[in-house]
Amino acid sequence: MWVDTHCHLDAAEFDADRDSVRRRAREKGVALCVIPAVERSNWNQVKALAHRYGDVYALGIHPLYVPQAVEEDLQALDQLLHECKDDPQLVAVGEIGLDFFVPSLCTPEMRNKQWTFYTAQLKLAQKHRLPVILHVRRSADLLLKGLRKNKVTGGIAHAFNGSLQQAQAFIDLGFVLGFGGALTFERALQLRRLATQLPIDGLVMETDAPDIPPQWLYQTQEARLAGAAQGRNEPADLPRIAEVLAQSRSMPATELAAASLRNARHALPRLAALGDNGGHDPQNQIHAARSQLF
Repeated sequence: MWVDTHCHLDAAEFDADRDSVRRRAREKGVALCVIPAVERSNWNQVKALAHRYGDVYALGIHPLYVPQAVEEDLQALDQLLHECKDDPQLVAVGEIGLDFFVPSLCTPEMRNKQWTFYTAQLKLAQKHRLPVILHVRRSADLLLKGLRKNKVTGGIAHAFNGSLQQAQAFIDLGFVLGFGGALTFERALQLRRLATQLPIDGLVMETDAPDIPPQWLYQTQEARLAGAAQGRNEPADLPRIAEVLAQSRSMPATELAAASLRNARHALPRLAALGDNGGHDPQNQIHAARSQLF
């Protein structure tokens, strides 16, 4: 089975056909999705979706949503983590981290605010004994600094695209690294090289759906301006994405699937208690939580 360790099933891009999206993924062997939250307004939705489909979820404040976040959001996160402490489908604090790619987040004020929210959420992960799911974009070294000062029980460095040295530093702190659609691009030579150099127990597979589409779905800016629609990434694409990495590592895709699942369970220990079919039988709950979502 495959586990998509990072999938935003709550995204608006899936509103029209979310049940079909999840069904297609299951038909492709994606038995479990990890659904991370990005801001206070979607915490309850990702929780409800995880229970609806037999998946798992994380609660947190994404760095792209830090500009509009307030101190009370951290207090609310602390309270909700406490309320959900016995929910086996809550597996991490996330998606949290730092983003120094978006220009508006790189001002001194926003860098400081991101750091404040990042370290505060690391402390909440410590308090509630949960791993974290990290957003890493031009921020690996500072994220590592925060982790060394605020030790957590590991987690996943999502969409990793740093150096081998940085990768090893995350692994040494108990993390695994998430790889997805970006490595399918022929020009992504450095990323592919990294994904093949890492020990097999240091990586997991993800889609970040609907974001980071693989090469076969990607449309250039010129094509989009000419009217071409950007292909939508979805969890059913995970096995094909993983096949690219499996070929690069000269290993069977089934072996990579088993390793990714094993590593995901190591990084997010509550996954192990759910078995190979997620939290519940999804066929019995497709409609059960519909009224809870919005």
